[in-house]
Amino acid sequence: MLRASDPQRATAILTAAEQWRRHTAREAWLDHLLTHDPEQWFAHVSADANTYARTIVGGLARRPTQDELAARRRAPSAPARPVTATPGWPPIAIPGQPGWVRTLTPDGRQLDRPRQLPQESARDLAPPRPAHTARRAAAA
Repeated sequence: MLRASDPQRATAILTAAEQWRRHTAREAWLDHLLTHDPEQWFAHVSADANTYARTIVGGLARRPTQDELAARRRAPSAPARPVTATPGWPPIAIPGQPGWVRTLTPDGRQLDRPRQLPQESARDLAPPRPAHTARRAAAA
């Protein structure tokens, strides 16, 4: 709250009075336009909306219509792709089999097995080696 002797108070009063004068003059001008030239009045009051519409028209044009969305819903869906493990990726959860994952063994086979630990090493995913291969590797 400003004191009566504060010069900022006088400035604030004059600023508010000028803003009110401009507001009432604009309203009177718009009322006059509405009465005498409705087309110009409409063009003036919708100018901001038209400017905004020009900025969003590109995005709206790319959106599908209700008919297009309904046609997509009616169209037959593509067959489901088989779940395939990929080298370098973690095991994949198998749909419809909670707790089971599909992994890729080092020799390239797809292996379905229950998930045991959240983080499993690649060593755990390798198939067991035959005994004679293990003896040769140990002898070398």
